[in-house]
Amino acid sequence: MRNESNELAPPDEAAWLAWSPCELAARLESLSLPWCVVGGWALDLWHGRQLRDHEDIEFTILRDDLPAFRASLSGTRFYSVRDGRIDYLAPDEEPDPDVFQIWCEEMASRTWRADMMIEPGTPDQWVYKREPSISASRKEMVSRTANGIPYLKPTAVLLFKAKYLRPKDEADFGHALPKLPQEDRAWLRSRLEVLYPGHVWISSLS
Repeated sequence: MRNESNELAPPDEAAWLAWSPCELAARLESLSLPWCVVGGWALDLWHGRQLRDHEDIEFTILRDDLPAFRASLSGTRFYSVRDGRIDYLAPDEEPDPDVFQIWCEEMASRTWRADMMIEPGTPDQWVYKREPSISASRKEMVSRTANGIPYLKPTAVLLFKAKYLRPKDEADFGHALPKLPQEDRAWLRSRLEVLYPGHVWISSLS
């Protein structure tokens, strides 16, 4: 007899076999709702080539659109991620309001395929999750690859990465800096000066 409790226990946290951006986009192609790739993969989509390995793939959606995205990702189970806990979300269960991260498990392989992030804002307005006063039109902050994959603008990705300064974040900043237009450097520098005064990236952006 099948042990349902074991089946619904999450895979190991390291059991990542992430979709590529193209694979993710193919699964979401029927949706006309706003979403975009974020994190390190967003930067590589901007570069037009993969510059480093990625253990996962992150993409953002609006909270009200979650049911539609869950329906589009067939063959997938969903788990809320909060404060180090990974909890199964039943098909008809809404995540708590303070849950902003949902991991997507492919049932057939029992591996994690994507990290679905819930963002604030509206279909037309992008809002920085850590400081809602930082916002812009979604058209301004989300670009698309030649084959139509939406990704978050590099300056916004780097603003998220500035908080942690992990080796991969430093590498991502180093790869992006020479290509950033002056107006984007100024945008990122001004936000870092407010959020993280004295941040080591500020002088490089001058």
